[in-house]
Parts: sequence; structure tokens; C-alpha cells
Amino acid sequence: MTVKDAVADRFTELCRVRGIKVNELACLSGVTPSTVYSMLDSRRRDVSITTIKKLCDGLELALGEFFSAPQFDNLEQEIQ
Repeated sequence: MTVKDAVADRFTELCRVRGIKVNELACLSGVTPSTVYSMLDSRRRDVSITTIKKLCDGLELALGEFFSAPQFDNLEQEIQ
């Protein structure tokens, strides 16, 4: 799993657990729905830490708590 895939997976999981939809996450975070959908799109390669921070702020979740999830424990090395 790549870092980007892990980030998308984690936000999907958080939305499911909290019972909110992608549009609601966008609204809570002050970003456009297209930004969130783009981040979740498996064809997209990168997501900015600024976007992650905004989404975490919308969920009232610290970045440390966001990244303290199993998705981030065994990521592939990404060499470009």
C-alpha cells in the first residue's frame, strides 16, 4: 500500500465510523468536495499534507492521531 492509498483508506474509515459522507467531510473541513473526491481517487498519486491537516481539523482529529493507525505501519518504500 502506498502512503496516498493509506491516507485515502484512513479518511474513508473515519467517515464510515462517524457516519458522514464525503460531502459532509468537505463541508466540515472548508475544502471543496472535488478536493476530497480527488484525494480518494485511486488514480491520483499525491495528496498534500495541507489537505490532510484541513480534513483532520474538520474531524477535530490531531495529525498524530490520524497517522496512528494500522494503515501506516507497513507502507511500501516509495522511490521515484
